[in-house]
Amino acid sequence: MKYREDYRHHLCRLSLLVLSLLSLSSSSASSDVSDVFESWCRHHAKSYSSDQERLHRFRVFQDNYEYIVQHNAAGNSSCSLGLNAFADLTHHEFRSYYLGLSGSSDLGRRGVGVGRDGAVIGEVPASVDWRKKGAVTGVKDQGSCGACWAFSATGAIEGINKIVTGSLVSLSEQELIDCDRTFNAGCGGGLMDYAYKFVMDNGGIDTEKDYPFVAREKTCNKEKLRRHVVTIDGYVDVPANDEKRLLGAVASQPVSVGISGGERAFQLYSEGIFTGPCSTDLDHAVLIVGYGSKDGVDYWIVKNSWGPSWGMDGYVYMLRNSGNSEGLCGINTLASYPTKTKPNPPPPPPPGPTKCDLFNYCPRGQTCCCASRFIGICLSWKCCGLDSAVCCKDHTHCCPRDYPVCDTKRKQCLKYSWNVTEGEVLPSMRATFGKPSSWRSFVEAWIF
Repeated sequence: MKYREDYRHHLCRLSLLVLSLLSLSSSSASSDVSDVFESWCRHHAKSYSSDQERLHRFRVFQDNYEYIVQHNAAGNSSCSLGLNAFADLTHHEFRSYYLGLSGSSDLGRRGVGVGRDGAVIGEVPASVDWRKKGAVTGVKDQGSCGACWAFSATGAIEGINKIVTGSLVSLSEQELIDCDRTFNAGCGGGLMDYAYKFVMDNGGIDTEKDYPFVAREKTCNKEKLRRHVVTIDGYVDVPANDEKRLLGAVASQPVSVGISGGERAFQLYSEGIFTGPCSTDLDHAVLIVGYGSKDGVDYWIVKNSWGPSWGMDGYVYMLRNSGNSEGLCGINTLASYPTKTKPNPPPPPPPGPTKCDLFNYCPRGQTCCCASRFIGICLSWKCCGLDSAVCCKDHTHCCPRDYPVCDTKRKQCLKYSWNVTEGEVLPSMRATFGKPSSWRSFVEAWIF
């Protein structure tokens, strides 16, 4: 088996070299790019479904590589490009997968906002970095889910919550993706104003830890929707094309903005002050967490949601005072921020033990399952080590609620029941009974 894998690896490597020889005039230059591609694949843990797909990705990588080399060699830009995790994507693929702001053509539907305007009026500090003040959580990764709007909104709420309460809490983008569906469209795009309004109407938002991000849309978890850990009072829309007002807002707190983030140079950005070129057609949402100047060039400090391997540990410096009222990439045109004056509600008391009947209980977080029944009355109980689990009819096993169908004959928990009688169970639809040492995923079940 190892010989076969090595053979396939070398065969693919040979194919890449042959392709390079056909594509470039210099065979040595081609070999260098092939070596860079191999190293890049290892660094980013990239794997492809077939040799054909790998060859196609190499072509794309090679084209991006040449673009990066030409840009950096020109020496006429204040930023440099690099082979980040998007280097094997075409520009079209990148725009399709990693953007998701839907407000650029929908400005008329933005609310006027409610709450006090906390922007600094008049003189502002020469520089501000809310990261240094502990008001910014770590860089997150939206993956191929186009929910940049949710990450921008939670980032702004996390910031004002820290400023007002002194506590930095990472909040749940997944709750917004799953539950904020009146105007926003989950991974299909959205707008930060609608997210703020949703949090206000809901009475708060849950934490990232309790309602974690899974990079896809799911059914809204109504139980977690009721966990109002952090609240806001309202939100304010910064007047469009008013960079002075935007600067005052950022001096007070992190601010959500829309930008045109689909440019090829932005896709492959590595470090320095990004100066474009880019349009002002908004298609991406980010968070301004500060501003500053370097060698006489003013910039915004912008937190992205493409993971820490993009840009400068997930951040980009974007040109400020560009001379265009809309700002570089339209950054001045769709800015907003949440407001907060009230403390968060006290946390609910921890739940007590699970009540089975008048005299019997199971520990907190477990499910009562009847072990012995007579004429509809349970005579004895067992405790399943899962919350809201499904009790199997064999009175021995239980299944997690995400895999609620018990196949006791094969000792499996199924997502669907239609394939039990056929005797064939797809791996993605089953979980095996057992007693794992830790709760690794919902596809595992517990035995009593």
